[in-house]
Amino acid sequence: MKKSQRIKTIVDIKAAQEKNALEALGAAQRKLASMQAQVDGLSNYRREYQDKFNLLGSGGVNISQLLEFRSFIDKLDKAILGQQQVLNSIEAELAGKRKIWEELHHKTQSLQKVCDSARLVETKQEAKREQLEQDERASRNGRNNSGGIGRA
Repeated sequence: MKKSQRIKTIVDIKAAQEKNALEALGAAQRKLASMQAQVDGLSNYRREYQDKFNLLGSGGVNISQLLEFRSFIDKLDKAILGQQQVLNSIEAELAGKRKIWEELHHKTQSLQKVCDSARLVETKQEAKREQLEQDERASRNGRNNSGGIGRA
C-alpha cells in the first residue's frame, strides 16, 4: 500500500471524527438557542407580571395581594436564575465542543496536506519510472534496429 493511501485512511478516520464533532457542536448550539428562548420567555413573563401588578397597584392593593405578588416574583426570579445557570453551563459545553471540532478540523486539514504531498511525490516518481522504462525500450529498439541493418 502506498504512503498516500495509508495517510488517506487516517484522513478519512479524522474526517469522520470531525463530522461527528461538528454534529455535536450543532446539537449544542440548538440546545443553547432553546435554553436562551426559555430564559427570555421567563424574563418576559416576569416583566409582564410586574407591569400588571404595578398597574393594579396604582389603584391600591391589600397586604395579602402584595405578599402573594412578592412570593410569586421571588419564585420567578429563582426560576430565571436557575435557567440562567443552566444556560451558562450549556455555553461552556458549547465552547468545549467548538474547541474539539476546531482541533479535529485542523488535524484533518494538516493530514490532507500531507496526503496530497505524498500523492504528488508518488505521481512524480511514477512518471519518472515510466519515462525511464520508455527510454530503455527506445534504446533497446534502437540497438535492435541498428544491429539488424548492419548485419544485412
